[in-house]
Amino acid sequence: MWVLYALLSALFAALTSVLAKIGIENINSNLAVAIRTVVVLILSWGIVFLTGKQQNLTNLGHKNLLFLVLSGIATGLSWLCYYRALQLGEASKVIPIDKFSVVIGMVLAFIVLKEAFTIKSIIGGVLITIGTFVLIL
Repeated sequence: MWVLYALLSALFAALTSVLAKIGIENINSNLAVAIRTVVVLILSWGIVFLTGKQQNLTNLGHKNLLFLVLSGIATGLSWLCYYRALQLGEASKVIPIDKFSVVIGMVLAFIVLKEAFTIKSIIGGVLITIGTFVLIL
């Protein structure tokens, strides 16, 4: 089931990039991120309440909250930089560089989360890296 969600994530991320490039035309990229963030906030809390998961708020520990806040800060900074890059550059070049986060995430998973290296993950990371740099040169 996780593969389905991962594929849907990729689809929506691709749509996000194209829709954002169109949407930021003639407006400040930071304003665009703020509007997007409000939409994400409403959508996320709507799903929480529709599924009745708001009761899980009592299960949040300090560690959960700290790392979710840090993740939120990283997300916000990522979005601000991404929208500015989209505004200044061609989407077909910005998108692959942004997706290089896959490789960075894999390396961080190996280092921070102590996940195992596999030959497939190393080859995949190398190929993504090569593809990224081929597309931006």
